[in-house]
Amino acid sequence: MPLPSRRTVSLWTLAVLFVGAGVNHFVRPDGYASIVPPWLPGWLPGAVVLVYLSGVAEIVLGALVLTRWKRWAGWGLVLLLVAVYPANVYMALDHAARGGAEPLQTILWLRLPLQGVLVGWVVRACLLTPPEPRATPALS
Repeated sequence: MPLPSRRTVSLWTLAVLFVGAGVNHFVRPDGYASIVPPWLPGWLPGAVVLVYLSGVAEIVLGALVLTRWKRWAGWGLVLLLVAVYPANVYMALDHAARGGAEPLQTILWLRLPLQGVLVGWVVRACLLTPPEPRATPALS
């Protein structure tokens, strides 16, 4: 049996990562709600609703990277990663303002460039690969 290609392993890893993260939004919603920046516009739904919506988006888009819709899923994941970046910045700043533990503070700051790595990974795996050829009907 041949080994799976690097692209296949990459797509499956992305799927597991995002679906798992999305499920975690429903398992621990309060933890995620606590990092929703308070300066978000008032017309947006509450923090927990945003947590659930982003969790659904991660689950759906993570699963779609394994389908023929991987290019659309890739664009969706890039937009999602950009959209949640302010929450990661807020979490790092808020932890520092509260005088949080130093090891966690370091992890929170190191996590910020990791978001860019994730964006690059999604782009490479989902968007920079040629689309699969469409089946053409047989001529009779």
